[in-house]
Amino acid sequence: MAAIGAAAADGRDRRPWWVRREADIERLIARYPKPKSALMGLLWMAQEERGYVADEDVAFIAERLGLSRGYVESTCSFYSLYHRQPVGRYVIVVCGNIVCGLCGGADLIRHLEERLGVRVGETTKDGLFTLLVTNECVAACDGAPALQINEEYFHKVNPQRADRILQALRDGADLAELSETIGLTAPGAVWEAGESA
Repeated sequence: MAAIGAAAADGRDRRPWWVRREADIERLIARYPKPKSALMGLLWMAQEERGYVADEDVAFIAERLGLSRGYVESTCSFYSLYHRQPVGRYVIVVCGNIVCGLCGGADLIRHLEERLGVRVGETTKDGLFTLLVTNECVAACDGAPALQINEEYFHKVNPQRADRILQALRDGADLAELSETIGLTAPGAVWEAGESA
C-alpha cells in the first residue's frame, strides 16, 4: 500500500498509520514467536488511529501477517470492542446476556434508544454516542444490568442512572472518573447495592 503525501497544509502527517507507526508494528510483531499472534494488537492500533477498523486496515494487517482477509475480518467481528464503521465519541455497549437480561437489560436498551433518539447500532446526530448491544457477557454479572462505555464499566444501570451518566458525559465529565464515582459498587461510590439511583 502506497504512502500518500507526508504532510498536509495543516502540518499533520497524512501518511497511513502503518507507515507512520512502522517501528511500533515491528516491536509488536517481534514480541511473538509467530507473527499472526500480533493480530489483535494490530487491530487495536488501527482502531486507535481512526476510531474504527477500516477495510484498508484489514487488507494491510492480512498482508503484513500473511493471513487471509477473512481470517482478520472474523477475528475483528468476533470481539465487540472492535468497530468496523465510524462510531461516536462514547460507545455504549449494553450487555444482552442472560443475567443482565433478567435484571432489566431489555428495558435499559429501550430507554437508551428513546433518550438518545437512535436504534441499537446507530450513532447520535451529534456524533457523541453510539449504542450497541452484545450478547456476549461483559463479565459484570454481579452488577447486572451492566454496560460499558468505551472501556469503562457501569453496574446496576437502571433508567435513572443511565440518564445521570448520559447527562454527565454531555456536560464533559471525564469518563474514567465517572465510572469510578457512579459506575461501580465500591467504597465511597455514590451508590451501593440496594439503592435505586
